[in-house]
Amino acid sequence: MGSSALFLILFSSVFLVSLSSAADIYFQSDCVDNNGNFTANSTYRTNLNLLFSQLSTTTDFNYGFYNLSVGRSPDRVNAIGLCRGDQKKDACRSCLNDTISELERLCPKYKEAIGWSEFCTLHYSSQQLFGSMESDPTRILYNVNNASDVGGFNRALGPLLTNLSSRAAGGGSLLKYAAGNTTGPGFFLTIYALEQCTPEISQKDCSDCLTAAIGKIDSYCNGRIGCRILQPSCNLRYETEQFFAAVEGIPQPPPPPPPPPLSLPSPPEGNGNGNGNGNRSNKTRMIIIVIVASVFGLLSLVLCIWICLKLRKPREIVEKGDELIKTESLQYDLATIRAATYNFCDENKLGQGGFGAVYKGKLPNGQEVAVKRLSSASGQGDLEFKNEVLLVAKLQHRNLVRLLGFCLEGDERLLIYEFVPNTSLNHFIFDPIKRAQLNWEIRYKIIEGIARGLLYLHEDSRLRIIHRDLKASNILLDEDMNPKIADFGMARLVVRDETHGDTSRIVGTYGYMAPEYAMHGQFSIKSDAFSFGVLLLEIVSGQKNSCFRIGENIEDLLSYAWKNWKEGTVLNLLDPTLKNGSTAEMMRCIHIGLLCVQENVAHRPTMASVVLMLSSNSISLLVPSQPAFFLHNTSTTDMPSSFGNNSGVSDTKSSEDQSVPFSNNDVSITELYPR
Repeated sequence: MGSSALFLILFSSVFLVSLSSAADIYFQSDCVDNNGNFTANSTYRTNLNLLFSQLSTTTDFNYGFYNLSVGRSPDRVNAIGLCRGDQKKDACRSCLNDTISELERLCPKYKEAIGWSEFCTLHYSSQQLFGSMESDPTRILYNVNNASDVGGFNRALGPLLTNLSSRAAGGGSLLKYAAGNTTGPGFFLTIYALEQCTPEISQKDCSDCLTAAIGKIDSYCNGRIGCRILQPSCNLRYETEQFFAAVEGIPQPPPPPPPPPLSLPSPPEGNGNGNGNGNRSNKTRMIIIVIVASVFGLLSLVLCIWICLKLRKPREIVEKGDELIKTESLQYDLATIRAATYNFCDENKLGQGGFGAVYKGKLPNGQEVAVKRLSSASGQGDLEFKNEVLLVAKLQHRNLVRLLGFCLEGDERLLIYEFVPNTSLNHFIFDPIKRAQLNWEIRYKIIEGIARGLLYLHEDSRLRIIHRDLKASNILLDEDMNPKIADFGMARLVVRDETHGDTSRIVGTYGYMAPEYAMHGQFSIKSDAFSFGVLLLEIVSGQKNSCFRIGENIEDLLSYAWKNWKEGTVLNLLDPTLKNGSTAEMMRCIHIGLLCVQENVAHRPTMASVVLMLSSNSISLLVPSQPAFFLHNTSTTDMPSSFGNNSGVSDTKSSEDQSVPFSNNDVSITELYPR
């Protein structure tokens, strides 16, 4: 490694430690003491041993990245393994095994630990790690030698690191890695650098992590000819000697140009005898020089074109007109998915949705997945498939279901999602027995999670997305009952600065659809807010929005909620199974739900306001006006039933699939209340 052998170790607290404890002289570790310890015979120890065993024997390292969880909360162990982007599978596995051994020795009873080796990083914890960007703790190593021209060195290093940061952050969902070099001060000095993130974090999080790492160089490595910044979610390194290998599929910048040729002595003049031998020699030499220069120029042009084409090749799914561009990073082959689902056997079938069946599967690495098999008979299958892949692959949030990949072979169109064990919200909230498992604390967590997921779609993601089909069957629940918004087949992407759009094709589920969308095709972030309001009232009441019986009367949820609000009997709306919990919070949620379902679009709050209202009891709420589709005579109205399935797997039915005559509903004129 040349000069890299002179590295000193600096911790984030800026003190030195000995390296003699590790077999790898560059090995660094952090035993996180604020996450608790475990005992030798505990369930956590058993789960950790099982995780290490699976990590050591796996044969599936997706570009050197591995994500694994074992056990159930509170003894669940989560781990992320990341190998340097230029490492082969065998070297990657060997490095991770060595790191496991070192962490076992150095952090024997810690529930969370991080190990940084020369070629890999391993992080395990009882807390969720996947998708969470962490820049602390930090380890910093630097070379003791200084550059002879510090200013020139920094001027060359800065653009290189910035370029690599952009390339790494723009990588796909399985590899965020970039390496390259640049010419330093002094003709024969070359600076080599690499940057890498754990690939499951978003492009913005990767960029932020690397920016934070680059910012530490000025404090600890300024003027040094080598430096490493090690963080849980990203790392960078630069040297004046090449330390990385070229990776197939990742173009490396061409080496610095060779030194200019030495000046040749002037050719001899003709001999004066009139035979012109000297001139012919001159002409021959010039022809050779022109040919060589032309060939070199042509090769250089071809090389530049090749590099540009490789750099433009996407590592994730992108939209080009109405086409789907396939990439290696997200695509699974059909044979793998058939094996994972036992050839789509009925025993593995989780449910049947509007556009096909969903199956449980297990990938070769042991990861459980949900495979959505789009029906070939569905007229909208292709469109939904493209929508979900193009949109969901770019989204990363703890309250959105995560798309792992897709398969497109022949007539098969498959979407591979993370497996969510507790099925969907409608399996619980509308079941008279199961909904008793949802105490108020869990319901409030579900309400907040859905609101934060929608806020991410509307405001915080790189794209602005309107879901258009938010309902109880499209809210999945993980093992800790955290909500995850699913089914983006009907979602629409709008320009970042726009908040609404129009369509002539109305899709979604009646009962959750805002009136302006159902009748005029006008969708917006406020139509999603309307759907959220309906869903919130369902969660609080345990009743479907369509119809339910109260004594001798058949009621619809919005009318019943509004009637009780006006009469001051809003407690009648609460689910009788809610024995404990804050009544004030329940009433506040009903208030927020009524604000969301107001007929006037302008009066509905944005999801940013909803999240704020849910998180702070000190904010005063406005008086809601009458909801849309308010029925004066609810006892004689035949309301449509919910179109959600009971499979626990997200499904989507468009309004074109269900005929619901609006003329049966007596839509009233909104009565305005002072604010």
